[in-house]
Amino acid sequence: MKRAVFLDRDGTIVEDLDFLTDLADLRLLPGSAQAIRQLNEGGFLAFVATNQSGVARGFLTEKTLRQIHDKLASMLFAEGARVDGFYYCPHHPTIGPPEYRKDCPCRKPKPGLFLQAAKDHGVDLSQSFGVGDSVRDAEAARAAGAAAVLVRTGPGSEAAERSGFPFRLVADDLAAAARGILSWKP
Repeated sequence: MKRAVFLDRDGTIVEDLDFLTDLADLRLLPGSAQAIRQLNEGGFLAFVATNQSGVARGFLTEKTLRQIHDKLASMLFAEGARVDGFYYCPHHPTIGPPEYRKDCPCRKPKPGLFLQAAKDHGVDLSQSFGVGDSVRDAEAARAAGAAAVLVRTGPGSEAAERSGFPFRLVADDLAAAARGILSWKP
């Protein structure tokens, strides 16, 4: 079984713009590509696991979302980092057309994105980490059986840190989180 790191996208890898809808607005957070490269080199698969209710809200299409993820993968690859898969939830429980308006198992804090990636890639969730900037990200990691790591780079991080959630690690950014994950001894 493989180890993995499940990374929230907005506020963890890239700047959080509320709803990223335009390729031109995609910007990596400082050090995020290098951190993912280090995790790759340390034997971890890297997955992006992200809620994207902008699709349900009509702000962008799934085609545009895939284009954003393709560009993100290319930007990371250009810096020697690899994402092994993008898993996203386009749904919202109360907003959008019927095909997107649902309370689904893939919307964090539920663990569906983690569970699907683990199934697809043979991942041992008990040896894996979920990294994000919110309690919702941490709850998804814990529900999947992975360790929760908080990064202080997104808009939800301050509230998450005050929440009392038992994070395995709290780090200033993804680079610090990667160092902590790579040095973790269970």
